[in-house]
Amino acid sequence: MPVPDRHHVLPAPLRSDFPAMERVFFGMGCFWGAEKLYWKQAGVVSTSVGYAAGTTPNPTYEEVCGGRTGHNEVVQVVFDPTRVRLGALLTLFWEGHDPTQGFRQGNDIGTQYRSGIYTTTVAQAEEATATRERYQAQLEAAGYGPITTEILDAPPFYFAEAYHQQYLSKNPGGYCGLGGTGVSCPVGIPAEKLST
Repeated sequence: MPVPDRHHVLPAPLRSDFPAMERVFFGMGCFWGAEKLYWKQAGVVSTSVGYAAGTTPNPTYEEVCGGRTGHNEVVQVVFDPTRVRLGALLTLFWEGHDPTQGFRQGNDIGTQYRSGIYTTTVAQAEEATATRERYQAQLEAAGYGPITTEILDAPPFYFAEAYHQQYLSKNPGGYCGLGGTGVSCPVGIPAEKLST
């Protein structure tokens, strides 16, 4: 999928190996709002949106929305682990959407809107699982049901079409259905730049 060479907001490329950086992928509903949430986080080097955790290679937006590819709308987050911890990114994830809704977020319904964390290291997977367990207790205390978030080793990531990349920067009045539960996640790491 052809995408722009440079990020529309951050001083970074979209396609790069990003040496010395880590990457993780989040599915939390419509990827437009999720990407904006992460490009604003200190320590995040680059973001991009695309499709992951499905069955067909190189899907298009229309195919994903048709519900037959099994893909999720995800944001790829490339971050500097010396400037921001994964825990801060997980706090944004858990508090930024409702992870108990199954194949939907608000009015957005379909498998592509499911909650998911797609990790690239064993340490990421362990931390994601641990925070899911802690957040489940908080949600239950607030009257919510079970978390439906899938946590998987990162599958192939397919870039979404160019117009989706940093969509809400290019279209500031665009739709964003992202919304959390209002329940704080006890990760123990604030979503802010770390002092070194």
